[in-house]
This record gives sequence, C-alpha cells and structure tokens, in this order.
Amino acid sequence: MVTRREALKTGGIVAAGLMTGFGRLHGTGKEYPSMRPPVDKRRFVSDAVEATIDRVSKAIADDEVAWMFRNCYPNTLDTTVTHSVRDGKPDTFVITGDIPAMWLRDSTAQVWPYLPLAKGDRKLQTMLAGVIHRQASCILLDPYANAFNEGLTGSEWDSDITDMKPGLHERKWEIDSLCYPIRLSYGYWKTTGDASVFDAQWRDAMALVVKTFREQQRINGRGPYHFQRRTEEWYDTLPFKGYGNPTRPVGLIHSGFRPADDACIYPFLVPSNLFAVTVLRQLMEILMTEPKMPALAHECGDLAAQVENALRDYAIVKHRIYGEIYAYEVDGYGNELCMDDANVPSLLSLPYLGCSKVTDRLYENTRAFVLSKANPYYFSGTAAEGVGGPHVGMDMIWPLGIIMRALTSKNDQEILRCLRMLKETHAGTGFMHECFHKDNPQKFTRKWFAWANTLFGEMIVKVHTERPGLLAERI
Repeated sequence: MVTRREALKTGGIVAAGLMTGFGRLHGTGKEYPSMRPPVDKRRFVSDAVEATIDRVSKAIADDEVAWMFRNCYPNTLDTTVTHSVRDGKPDTFVITGDIPAMWLRDSTAQVWPYLPLAKGDRKLQTMLAGVIHRQASCILLDPYANAFNEGLTGSEWDSDITDMKPGLHERKWEIDSLCYPIRLSYGYWKTTGDASVFDAQWRDAMALVVKTFREQQRINGRGPYHFQRRTEEWYDTLPFKGYGNPTRPVGLIHSGFRPADDACIYPFLVPSNLFAVTVLRQLMEILMTEPKMPALAHECGDLAAQVENALRDYAIVKHRIYGEIYAYEVDGYGNELCMDDANVPSLLSLPYLGCSKVTDRLYENTRAFVLSKANPYYFSGTAAEGVGGPHVGMDMIWPLGIIMRALTSKNDQEILRCLRMLKETHAGTGFMHECFHKDNPQKFTRKWFAWANTLFGEMIVKVHTERPGLLAERI
C-alpha cells in the first residue's frame, strides 16, 4: 500500500502496466503517445466522455495541450473507479490515484466534470449514482472521517489517537468532507432529474451531516471529536488533547483539518464554512422537494443563516493593501490568519463552488490578495507562479491552484497564461501532479493524482465552451 507520505516523497507510484501507450497523436514533427491504459485495462468507459474527448481535442490547435487533455480528462474513469452493485443498488468506489483509498472530497471532485454528460449516458449516470450511494454509506460509518477503505479493513493510521474503526483509512475531521457529497447529490439531481438516490440510507446520512455540523459549532461543549497522531509534523495532529486550538463559540463550524489534510491553526476555516452555507441551502432545496423532510430542511436553512451571519461578523478583515478580504482562518476572538491554500475549498475557488460571484467586490479583493506576494503560499519562480500550501512545503506550486485560477478568471490573457504554465510544467508526463517546484517542474510529487487530472480536463472543456478562440491557436 502506498501511503500519502510515501507518495509525497517519491513523486507517486504508478501501478504496473497502468499508464501504457495507446495510439498516437501527430503534430508538427512530434509524436505524442497516449498515456491512457489500453481499452481492455480501463476501469470504466463512458461513450459520452469518449465523444467529448474526440470533439474537444479536435478543436485544440496546440497538439501538446490536446494530448494532455486526452490523457487527463478521462483519468478518473480510466484508473480509479470500481463500479458494481451492492445491496441491489449501484455502488462506486473511487480511489485518489496512488493512494488506494476514497476521500469524500476527492471522489466528488474527480467525477464532477462528467456530471454534465450524465443525462445522455445511462451507464455514466448509474456510475455517478453509485458514488452517491457509497458516500452515504461512508458518512453513516463515521461522519468525522475524511477517507475510507473499500472494505471493512484496517489502515496504516490505526494507531491514531481517535475513534478509529474498520473501514476507515483516515479520521481527520474536515468540514468539506461532508459538503462535497451534498454538492454531488444536488448537482446529480439537477442534471438528471433522478431522485431515486435520495433513499433511506441517504436521508439518514444527511441527517447525520446536519447533526455533525451542529456538534462542531461547539456551542454546548467541545463535541465528541478529537484527534492526535504521533508525528514530527505539526500539521498532522491537533493540540490540546486532540480538540484543536481554542475558539469562542460564535456560530461558525469548527474544522480540525484543512482540505489539504493539514491541521487548522484557527479552527474556523473560512472557505469551508462558506462552502457549508452553500450546500446546506442546496440540501434544504432537495429536502423540501423530493424526500419531503420539511423539519430537517428548515434546520438546514436555519444553520446556513447562522453560519452566514457569523462569517459576516468574524471572517471579513481589513487588509492594509487590498481592503476588505476574507481571512483563511479565524477563532472568534478577533484573531485571523490571512493566506490561501491551493486545495479546494479555497478562497480562490469560492465562485467555482457557488459560494460567491466572480464579480463580487469582496471576492475580487480576496482574489487579488491570494494571487500576490502578500499570500505567504503564493510562489513565483522561473517555471511558473501559483498558489501552494504548507502540506508539501515552500516553493512548491500546485496545479490545482493554477487550474482554479483559470476556472475563476474572466480575463482571456490570464486564462492563456495559466494554460501555458500547465503546458510547461507537466514534466513531459502528460499529466497534472500534486505540486512541482517553482523553478524546476521535474521536481514534482504524485505522478498519479486523478483529481488534478480531471480538473484540468474540466477547465479545457469550459474554455472550449465559453472561449473557443483561446484554443484555436498554439498556446
């Protein structure tokens, strides 16, 4: 088994025979061998996805970018999906890539780019329904866990000082772990009109989500969650016997860890609280329309309003250069941490997640801060510039951050700049990585990181749909 730490140190492990050549693209004197598995080795095949690959790649004038798109866009389906039937329902387990576990966050993000195609591809729709069913079962196993094994087996993290149990891969409490399954459920329902996924198991899981959010407001005590790990890394454990740094109960939801799986310094993680407001309102809409659970729906609305009001009072700070911006973390006592991390939810990603409009002044100010030297994790070097984070260390840029910059940009030249940086930093692999050194793209982590790959594909499809002229010339 490849642990997350081993993947970070080695640049990732690719399973034997997984990334083999299949077919070739011919450009101006240069050949680009496909890095997809042979057809008979692919984990899942969607006719709609294959048609999209063909249609979009033909519109990309730059052969190298077209090759990267063809490799990256289907990577989740090609290499990470196990689809079957369990208890009479579709069941889909989605690993992250070189770590053979399913994160609630990553699994949603990995399949999200395929959602617009689901209505026209019944097989794809069933696979997505299987992800929703599997996520509900994971939440019911433990709403505080971030990552799960395929079966009720143990983990290399069984020695963590927390309530580990069979089936858990890791038990780091992250608000977004419960937000992403709601995002997927809502997006699936809005796209397909299929409400059959909102069965008794799903309804029980959603009630547990709301209960967990309430517990982690910590208005009436610390709640049941605590976590400690024997480690030399500060970001892998929580202080004060595993309950985290102190906060003042103001209505915000505590998060033990960030989306990078790093410990929060101030436990009110602002982008994750904003994400929670958005998905709670989506859940309220579902519960008022389909399963008809008005009491839980109203609780979702009340909780969303409470968190939103607290964000307005405690999450907005006055920066000496950029004016009013969102802090990344706060504690309710008036202390704040101003930074951003490339992992999503991030401050940069707020419009992508439906938490803000791109044109909102507060977001514009925050974005300007994030993409500047005022953000301690914005790195600029000879190879590229972009947002990183503490997880891998200084001077390491995450493609997730560059891709998210393009996805939330309204400027053609900025989008082209992002595309060029991604083209110039894949280190000849044809895939995205977790991160790379700002001066040396050959120094990278995680060769097989499906979330970044599929998100790159989503970005290309979005540019093709909204700004096709940007792909009509060599990048």
